[in-house]
Amino acid sequence: MNQIMKKLEPLDYLLIVLVSLAALLCLAPIWYTVVVSVSDKAAVAAGLVRFIPVDFTWISYQTLLGESAFFRAFGISLERVLLGGALNFVLTILVAYPLSQRDADFRSRRVYVWVLIFTMLFNGGLIPTYLTIKSLGLMNSIWALVLPTAVPVFNVILLTNFFRSIPRELREAGVMDGAGPWYLLLRMYVPLALPALATVTLFSVVGHWNSFFDGFIYMNRPEHYPLQTYIQQLVVQINMQNLDTAAIVELSKISNKTLNAAKIVISMIPILLIYPFLQRYFIHGIMIGSVKE
Repeated sequence: MNQIMKKLEPLDYLLIVLVSLAALLCLAPIWYTVVVSVSDKAAVAAGLVRFIPVDFTWISYQTLLGESAFFRAFGISLERVLLGGALNFVLTILVAYPLSQRDADFRSRRVYVWVLIFTMLFNGGLIPTYLTIKSLGLMNSIWALVLPTAVPVFNVILLTNFFRSIPRELREAGVMDGAGPWYLLLRMYVPLALPALATVTLFSVVGHWNSFFDGFIYMNRPEHYPLQTYIQQLVVQINMQNLDTAAIVELSKISNKTLNAAKIVISMIPILLIYPFLQRYFIHGIMIGSVKE
């Protein structure tokens, strides 16, 4: 460490300071949200909370975590992430691989590409989508949350461009050795595309975990809500319920601001736990997959 410090130039120290300040600026909103979530509602409403909790209290977290409905919604979101992420992973690979081939190898490639791009720009809208899900009998099921986004076109484009960046000579060598399409895909393309696959997997996981609006649309009963939908409607439920005296006294200790802050903190914990394992692939995958050659 001392040898490294001796090799640093004055400009390097300046860059370290600037990067450290940028990191603190990025962490400041997260820390402020945590502080608000554990502060007294009166101090938050009066604007007295800065970066140190005022009248420390866990009441917002107790409100969120004190009901079995929270853990049921958490389980539904976890099931959605696992099922939807796996479905996105498989279908993205199966769509991106043929689209990455040359026109001579896949003559209808451009047609499929334009069809996919068209779906990014235009869609049937909310009501036709709802009627389709209802007619298929998917209401109040986990499939209503994962099937409409089963093929994420943006991820397909990223992975397609990554596959196209793999040297053609590798594929030609495999074909000459008798490798078929499935062997090439599973033993050559997928291992080489780990950075891009980690990137699109992160996109899928974050998208499924943070989505809440489709839960409102396709789930008619609160017991089927995923976590984000559950915590989004919790404030409305508190404001509209007929509460007894004990509940009013308990809820008087929290406010929408502190409860919303607790929601944000709880919601981002799983993503913060996953991201460090995928971060080393993220930048490499997004840069290569975003440039078309």
